Amino acid sequence: MTSGHLIDDAPLTSFHKKLTAYSSGGPFIDGYALTVIGIALISLAPSMGLSNAELGLVGAASLVGVFVGGLAFGYLTDLIGRQVMYIVDLLVLAVASIGSAFAPNIWVLIGLRFVLGVAIGADYPIATSLLAEYLPRRQRGRMLGAVFVVWAAGAAVAYAVGFLLRDAGPDAWRWLLASPAVFAVITLLLRLGTPESARWLLSKGRVEEADAAIKKVYGPEYDVSHLSDERPAATSFGAVFRRPHLGRTAFVSVFWTAQVIPLFAVYTFAPNLFESFGMTGDVNLYGGSLIIAMLFVVGGIPGLWLVERIGRRALLLWSFGVIAVALALRGTIPQLGAVGFFVALAVFALASGASSFLEVVYPNELFPTEVRATAVGVGTAVSRIGSAVSTYLLPLALLHGGTELVLLVGAAVSALGWTATLLWAPETRGRSLSSTSGAAQSDAAQPEGGFIR
Repeated sequence: MTSGHLIDDAPLTSFHKKLTAYSSGGPFIDGYALTVIGIALISLAPSMGLSNAELGLVGAASLVGVFVGGLAFGYLTDLIGRQVMYIVDLLVLAVASIGSAFAPNIWVLIGLRFVLGVAIGADYPIATSLLAEYLPRRQRGRMLGAVFVVWAAGAAVAYAVGFLLRDAGPDAWRWLLASPAVFAVITLLLRLGTPESARWLLSKGRVEEADAAIKKVYGPEYDVSHLSDERPAATSFGAVFRRPHLGRTAFVSVFWTAQVIPLFAVYTFAPNLFESFGMTGDVNLYGGSLIIAMLFVVGGIPGLWLVERIGRRALLLWSFGVIAVALALRGTIPQLGAVGFFVALAVFALASGASSFLEVVYPNELFPTEVRATAVGVGTAVSRIGSAVSTYLLPLALLHGGTELVLLVGAAVSALGWTATLLWAPETRGRSLSSTSGAAQSDAAQPEGGFIR
């Protein structure tokens, strides 16, 4: 290993694999908690006599919470460190989940779902920034991506749990909404003892603590001299909205929002979408939704291989293009019926699964240590504005415009994401973290994309 590149050029070790697994807990719970609310609504709606507007509020509450959690706690993570927040957010998540099971009315439930979302939103910048700051560059895209692919695994498990609890009676929703706490506690226990980011410690001038973290992870023969590319720097929330970071913030926010708007709408209300085509009964409502969720996981397998082969930019362009075409075709040809609808969702799931993990890869690579978690938090927050609005409006769109309108809107959003990627996306494959997160002059050296500065 050459001096200054201890982390970037390190071989993949058991520490990296464990840290990746532990960091995956947050996205897994996100996928599970987001999806399980759609299943819980099957028994919750008649139990509380909810209107379409109230259904939308329940579905959107956690997404609004993710907005607040990402925005506030990404910055806080850059200020006080990754390690403490890595544990606390899961404790809050567990408490909110259990509280949801005992909600006496719809407004208490909405409030608790909001708190749950805050904890989920906080975990994205916390866990992914800590992981990115320890991963070697040759595996960084794949390992960061693997963290997010498990989002779909969480969604798939939610459908399986929903199927098992389908006969639990009118209070089945209480068990479903409490269940994320199980995964939160397990993840919390696994994360205990995780070292603080050595890069972050150095960025705050805490050299002795950084040296101890390096020795704990890599061995006593290494010290801070092997991370000479890190310099103390102040954390400022406003920095991500100023040059040289403004263009990167705009790109991350737009492409992330374009990915999650159709994604969250589909996974939150998949049973409702299937029912709109007359696909009723356990096999169609649970089985069809489970298949779509599993296809998302399947799509992630070639995606994790392609991200280090063809690069981030090309993978994002291809996936946005495929999704836009698939949703637009079904949206404009109603004669394709239920089978065509299912095929469109299947193609969407495969293509989305192949690239959605770039939501955590790109922002972690494009921003320096002192604002890395802030940038991930901002991307998380901005994307959830669109997803919360779309999730709230989807039941009303189904009622007044039908499934075709929903699919066409999804296609238009994907086309916007494709355009933003074509114009603004840089390529970061194979570069050191200090290089990809450098200032504007690093962007000027990019051979691909018209990345704004």
